[in-house]
Amino acid sequence: MLASSEPKSRILGRGAIDVSFEFFPPKTEAMEHTLWQSVRRLEPLRPRYVSVTYGAGGSTRERTHATVARILRETTLKPAAHLTCVAATREDNDEIIRDYWDLGVRHIVALRGDPPGGVGNRYEPTQGGYVNAADLVKGLKAIAPFEVAVACYPEKHPESPSVEADIDMLKAKIDAGATTAVTQFFFDNEVYFRYLDRVRSSGVTIPIVPGIIPIHNFKQVSAFATKSGTCVPDWLGHKFEGLDDDQETRHLVAAAVAAEQVLGLVDQGIAAFHFYTLNRADLAYAICHLLGLRPAKAFADAKAVS
Repeated sequence: MLASSEPKSRILGRGAIDVSFEFFPPKTEAMEHTLWQSVRRLEPLRPRYVSVTYGAGGSTRERTHATVARILRETTLKPAAHLTCVAATREDNDEIIRDYWDLGVRHIVALRGDPPGGVGNRYEPTQGGYVNAADLVKGLKAIAPFEVAVACYPEKHPESPSVEADIDMLKAKIDAGATTAVTQFFFDNEVYFRYLDRVRSSGVTIPIVPGIIPIHNFKQVSAFATKSGTCVPDWLGHKFEGLDDDQETRHLVAAAVAAEQVLGLVDQGIAAFHFYTLNRADLAYAICHLLGLRPAKAFADAKAVS
């Protein structure tokens, strides 16, 4: 059921829908080529921002910074740098935060981060570091007036004892200065709406943006879901049965599944979406087209000239 505080909206053109995209820093030259093809493909849709992830234990720190810097330097996009508490002292993170501000970054995605050993291992705060995401948000806001996005979990974080405990942590992050929350991906829209009702009932008023993952590879996404505590409905698995070696059909099915999900959310008044692209633009672009987004005229004109 739609929370009563959520405005009803329809697809009314560019002003009605906001999107953002998530990328990860590339490890190889081939992956870098794919990333920048995707960035250029999605740039004309004028997303609110694009975020760049940060590996466990800060393992991609330099590559994240380099990717963010290049986005600022070579595109019209607004980059949001991911930052975690893992394997960094407060002094380490504060230096990174100041560097980002000096670079021109104004948006940070603040996360506790996964344990260095990966999901499933016990998390221990870094000695002398920020304790959790709420602590990190507080530190960020003390240094500069960043716009800060944080994570939230409709099916609860795997380490959390309950959804209520997750909501309490979300409220702590908001109290520290977070301005937007993006959900872990989900496949059942009712899961999102039940969660939205609960956070609104608890007094949370900031945007709760649904995180959407287009399914390029069902086995890979299922593995992500298992680690993150996200339920994969049986009906979803059935849709991809027998398609492991049929990429073309798999992509058609994936586009249909994602389109049905986002249009179902729009029909209930949701007007902002965050896409976990996995550095692939094709499905995200197709879904955005169905949402009514079209390339900015300046990009269309430039393409016509070229």
